[in-house]
Amino acid sequence: MTLQQTIQQVNQYFSQKLQTHGATPKGVDYNGEEAQRLRFEQLIKVINPSPPFSVIDYGCGYGAIFPFLQEKYPQLEYYGIDRLEAMAQAGRETFGGFPNAHFTSQEADLSPADYLLAGAIFNNKFEASDEEWQGYAVETLHRMNALCTKGFSFNMLTLYSDEDRMAQRPDLFFGNPLFFFDYCKRNFSRNVALLHDYGLYDFTILVRKDL
Repeated sequence: MTLQQTIQQVNQYFSQKLQTHGATPKGVDYNGEEAQRLRFEQLIKVINPSPPFSVIDYGCGYGAIFPFLQEKYPQLEYYGIDRLEAMAQAGRETFGGFPNAHFTSQEADLSPADYLLAGAIFNNKFEASDEEWQGYAVETLHRMNALCTKGFSFNMLTLYSDEDRMAQRPDLFFGNPLFFFDYCKRNFSRNVALLHDYGLYDFTILVRKDL
């Protein structure tokens, strides 16, 4: 299976999740609202909240992080992008009453924002090898970096997960946090933080450009 076929498989997987569960955490493959919110708390640590500011939610799903951000930073401009038009449409339908919430499925529609957040976009690799998926993740990080001026953050399942958990889910990608920290430090900014202390089987990396 080629990498492009794997990406199509990922799209089909999330399309089915949305059809089954709708605009809910399970509709974007989160276990529940508590874990979702905890991950959001880590991702937004890259933001220096001096409003107004703009943020791209890269791989936004139905825009679950928007109300979380809106509650904290009501002056923000939010731009959600998801490869699945059905996800972008779900975002429009759910948050259409907010003039500062924008959704698209086309990366070409985006201009660089102040910040970019990417939650759980690298978890599902299906039949791709770890090497192939790590390469895909690195390519994606470069696109993310080009779409923000002040910083970006992302999370990923961790290679430090329990061995039996990883063995049971060969379809998931468990990234090496040390590799990604080093890569971001060498390629994107001197100001990089690795968060691996919040009790879940994943890590979050913050890349700050504006210190």
